[in-house]
Amino acid sequence: MSLSPTLIILAALALIGFFIWFLYNNLIRAKIRVSEAWSGIDVQLKRRSSLIPNLLAAVKGYAKHEKSVFENVTKARSALLGAKDAKEAGIADNMLAGALKTLFAVAENYPKLQASENFKELQEELSDTETKIAAARQFYNANVLDYNTKIKVFPNIILASLMGFKPEPFFEAGDKSKEEIKVQF
Repeated sequence: MSLSPTLIILAALALIGFFIWFLYNNLIRAKIRVSEAWSGIDVQLKRRSSLIPNLLAAVKGYAKHEKSVFENVTKARSALLGAKDAKEAGIADNMLAGALKTLFAVAENYPKLQASENFKELQEELSDTETKIAAARQFYNANVLDYNTKIKVFPNIILASLMGFKPEPFFEAGDKSKEEIKVQF
């Protein structure tokens, strides 16, 4: 019994269809993992942003004449909350890290502030949040690496190009973010 050419062509087309279906679903899963990982960063960035008004209020009580420091922190926080993607968030996060370093440097000049229980709790919470942001950043960047690799390797690159899959940006720590935020008790 021989197979007809039509049956062979249909089988080959079915195999190609299943292969494309498999590649497409694999790319979609990787893209969804990137989105899910980004939401983890977003949650932690919003958590940190929600701590900042309380931190500013605690410091303002002791350092009223440091108006420019408070304005810089507020601007950086607003930029972070308004970021639309990982690249904008990375830039805003770098700005905020620098502004917070300045704020903590100012706080060092006020021993009563350093002794304040409220200020200590806020510093601990911020330190914990920074650790969570670093972990979320690492998870996000690992997923971006996986996704970007998948859309660049053969044969995925053909399907990815045809379907409009674009590389995702890494959430990179800028020079200011790489420096440790000094939290003293």
